[in-house]
Amino acid sequence: MKAWLAVLALFALTGAGEPPQALPQESPQEFPTRDTPILVPDVSQHTIDVRQGFTGTELLLFGAIMTPEGTRAGRDYDIVVVLEGPERPMILREKRKVAGMWVNAESTTLRSVPSFYAVAAPRPLHDIIDVRTAAIYELGLASLQLSPAATIEPDAQARFAAGLVDLMSRHGLYNEDEHAVTMTDDVLYRARIRLPSSVRTGTYTAETFAIRHGRVVASAISTVEVRKQGFERAVADFARRSGFQYGLMVVTLSVLMGWMAGRLFTRE
Repeated sequence: MKAWLAVLALFALTGAGEPPQALPQESPQEFPTRDTPILVPDVSQHTIDVRQGFTGTELLLFGAIMTPEGTRAGRDYDIVVVLEGPERPMILREKRKVAGMWVNAESTTLRSVPSFYAVAAPRPLHDIIDVRTAAIYELGLASLQLSPAATIEPDAQARFAAGLVDLMSRHGLYNEDEHAVTMTDDVLYRARIRLPSSVRTGTYTAETFAIRHGRVVASAISTVEVRKQGFERAVADFARRSGFQYGLMVVTLSVLMGWMAGRLFTRE
């Protein structure tokens, strides 16, 4: 019987953009030195407004890489760009077909799942970075740290993680493009990442990594704010501020619409 993973619930928003920071403690040899290149990243839009009829958008992530002396440095490094959306807990259930019927089987809760994740690279990641460093910086879909909230067998954890990545990829929310970063004149880089219409609001982090000999030697962060505007924002704000009144209004409106439909389509 073939198992499928279904996302049942998404809970409170927990992720947010972070300011530029030092590289992780796990790799002290990768701290900035006098030879560390300088990254100057930017994005084409720092604010994306989600309105009625929003069909998605394309972000251009670009910037420059230079030596501390201000000369070109792109020839010596691979540039990898990661765009990550707000994190949130998520409950997954595995469905199995038993006697011709789909039933719930195992389930797990993941503590922090990116609502969006896209990585852009100039060539296959396994040719750029070693497995250990990829895991430290979560570079690539295979390196995402989808930590369960409770103890789970490694095989089951891997199965749930693979199912989640497949599900999110099919909805355009997870993507890995190994030929998306281009370099101009060994100093200017750029990559395009598509945001689908189903993206969630919140602060997205666009982090650029300079990689040499399989190691991250420099990184820099830009942020993008995805927010609702117009009628959608007014409804969302009202629901957040006055949850009981919003629920009562939705129930009343549903009953009213049902009654009107019954009156319109009732035959004499």
